[in-house]
Amino acid sequence: MAWCVTLSTPVLLVMLSVRLVMTPLFIQLVYNRPGFPADFYGLTTQERIRYAPRTLEYLLNAEDITFLSNMRFPDGQSMFNARELHHMQDVKWVTQVAFALAVGLAVVVAVMAAALVRSKQTRPLLRRALLRGSLFTLAMIFAIVVVAVFNWNFFFNTFHQLFFESGTWRFEYSDMLIRLFPEQFWFEAALATGSLTVIGAGLVYILAGRRKSEYDI
Repeated sequence: MAWCVTLSTPVLLVMLSVRLVMTPLFIQLVYNRPGFPADFYGLTTQERIRYAPRTLEYLLNAEDITFLSNMRFPDGQSMFNARELHHMQDVKWVTQVAFALAVGLAVVVAVMAAALVRSKQTRPLLRRALLRGSLFTLAMIFAIVVVAVFNWNFFFNTFHQLFFESGTWRFEYSDMLIRLFPEQFWFEAALATGSLTVIGAGLVYILAGRRKSEYDI
């Protein structure tokens, strides 16, 4: 059980960080950052801030793809083409499965942690499990950030190749998905996720190591 807690800690911290990044607040912070690339095809920052959260909302709600296909410009033209809609269906499936698995894993870990904390003899196992998990998380995030910073294209392409069918996730610069979420957006989202995960791992390490049990060895 202790090793299950250890190995689950990085997964749960990353998924929590991803969920925190998937918010309208993060979108506003990124779009309003000085130097963030403008849309070459005419979308203003305020239009991006209005349309992007709706796209994000689709990934988290129970609606079908008509939620996005019904989004239109003021002149009545559809915002997303067929390829974009198909990709967003794939993204929604991956997103919701990942979050569902994370919730299930969190429940399992909580039960195991409760079982370990009940006995004075096993409490040190839980403490060490959390300490190991936080250190594993920090090492993993450090490696990922190094790859993302120094070889972003490799990181970005590898991530998409793992989860999506080849050729379904590349779009024209004029497509709405790219206009709303340019590559710079994903770079900053990755760094934000990494930073939040590091903060979470640091908190787990501090809390787990704050009081050494008299039964610990």
